[in-house]
Amino acid sequence: MTYQEIKNHEEVNALIEKGNANLAVLGFTDHSKAHTAFVAERAAYILEQFGYSEHEIELVKIAGYMHDIGNAVNRTRHAEYGAILANDILKTTDMALEDRMTVMAAIGNHDESTGGAKDAISAALIIADKTDVRRSRVSEPDQTKFDIHDQVNYAVTKSELTVDIEKKTITLNLEVDENICTMYEYFDIFLERMMMSRGAAEMLGAMFKLRVNGGKVL
Repeated sequence: MTYQEIKNHEEVNALIEKGNANLAVLGFTDHSKAHTAFVAERAAYILEQFGYSEHEIELVKIAGYMHDIGNAVNRTRHAEYGAILANDILKTTDMALEDRMTVMAAIGNHDESTGGAKDAISAALIIADKTDVRRSRVSEPDQTKFDIHDQVNYAVTKSELTVDIEKKTITLNLEVDENICTMYEYFDIFLERMMMSRGAAEMLGAMFKLRVNGGKVL
């Protein structure tokens, strides 16, 4: 089972689309295939920089692409639902049992309300997911109807994740329009996610840092 095969998997894509539709009704930001593919590639980048094997990189891409399929069931406990769904889907493939357990655990631990990094795969997935903050994730076209999540994401005009192997740091660099969103509002929404990313970075033997508008925040 490869990442490309998962990207083309009819049931996986149907679950992602249904989950995104469910969240749109609730007023959430984009959780479509654009988000899941973004998370898959960013998670792969993190493990690549830390020298993990091609096999582990392939697993984190699969986990990244599948991580939000549980939203098709319910937003609450979506990580756990997603893990169970992923396990059922991957059972029908040629993926080795140990690899399937790794992917399942990563998906089941990616949400900040109940999860946390348990290994390198889950750590990279968490960081990739929690740092996907950008204006293009806002699906509501009318700014007067923005909720706080829309407001915070829309305020981010530039987002870049960098890994410094020598300094052992993972840094999220953001440019934020503070006329749209204050830093107090940003942290009201994202502090728990940033702290989860810090724990995930520690699992990789690194420090997580946040820089906003050129200045260190975390």
